[in-house]
Amino acid sequence: MTDSTHRVHGLAGDEIAPDWPALTEAELSSVLATMPAAGGLRRVLWRSPRPLSAAGLVETARGSTVFVKRHHVSVRAAATLAEEHALLEHLHRHGLPVVEVLADCDGQTALAHGDWTYEVHTVARGEDLYRDTISWQPPDRLAHARTAGRMLARLHAASASYSAAQRGTHILVARSELATAADPVATLRSQLPQRPALAAYLARRDWPRDLERLFAPWRAAQPALVRQPRLWTHGDWHVSNLCWSGGGDTAEVTCVLDFGLAACNFALFDLATAIERNAIAWLALDAGDAAARPDIARALIAGYREERPLGTDELHLLADLLPVVHVDFALSEVEYFHGITRSAHAADVAYDTFLIGHAAWFEDAPGQRLLAAIRDAG
Repeated sequence: MTDSTHRVHGLAGDEIAPDWPALTEAELSSVLATMPAAGGLRRVLWRSPRPLSAAGLVETARGSTVFVKRHHVSVRAAATLAEEHALLEHLHRHGLPVVEVLADCDGQTALAHGDWTYEVHTVARGEDLYRDTISWQPPDRLAHARTAGRMLARLHAASASYSAAQRGTHILVARSELATAADPVATLRSQLPQRPALAAYLARRDWPRDLERLFAPWRAAQPALVRQPRLWTHGDWHVSNLCWSGGGDTAEVTCVLDFGLAACNFALFDLATAIERNAIAWLALDAGDAAARPDIARALIAGYREERPLGTDELHLLADLLPVVHVDFALSEVEYFHGITRSAHAADVAYDTFLIGHAAWFEDAPGQRLLAAIRDAG
């Protein structure tokens, strides 16, 4: 039966009714029945508050716990989801602590059932300390930020040897084509014939002018960004996507979760995303300077540098990238809300508050101070 009381995270940090129905016992039984390693359904233990899919922890008839996630086929078809699973398998082989994706009787890990695509994971090892924390809320401890930075560097070391074509979709994927383009307007214009929902939304906006204004303060960094070595990135490096050995300062990351936004980018793109996710309380900008956490940014960088070197030039480039690192993903959210969930309000928030507003914040004093702290982190 459907849980009508289930709520998910809203765009304003509130709790709202989900766009996607909660997982039901009937569909879970059907999916798990195809997976020899899972066993049948016993009960649903927890439903995720993340809004872009439906997911939860499920106890099987064998007494084990698995994580089941369901996507609408318009968001993730089986082939598109399999791109994430191939990356996970590579990272697992190279020693990164990630979950195992279970296969059905035919050996498939991305399971197509009608209008839905499912994936079933082994349960993550460790404590999910930030399970109910929204993205853009800073971690509780500086030590956690430093440890997260160290694990991100380990991920990049493992993914550097992964070779695969770019993601087959723009929908809810953290890509960097616009962030690195010499001419972002021309680049986006060339994409729009293959992105009709985004084109339909942008038809009522003066988006060329908006993009020109957005990128103008940071345009000088583009040639150096293009020269960055390509590798696959996580795309959503927030402490809520990590499990931990405990809650104290000495806790280690025991598992890396949620590769749904992963794509082929470059290492500084992921580190900038980590700062954007963890070091700026975007939903509390009315707190003024307190909304920016340069100490969190420096801790992420310090942890990263324990595993991979970052020179002064790279720190300056990281600061120049940060104000535009979100651009491609923000437009993918516009595309998702306008074309799939049909939420005009959410699409406007993604465009005005996320795409335009986040970039503009860096031109004001709090944003400038954060960028200066990054440049001086060496």
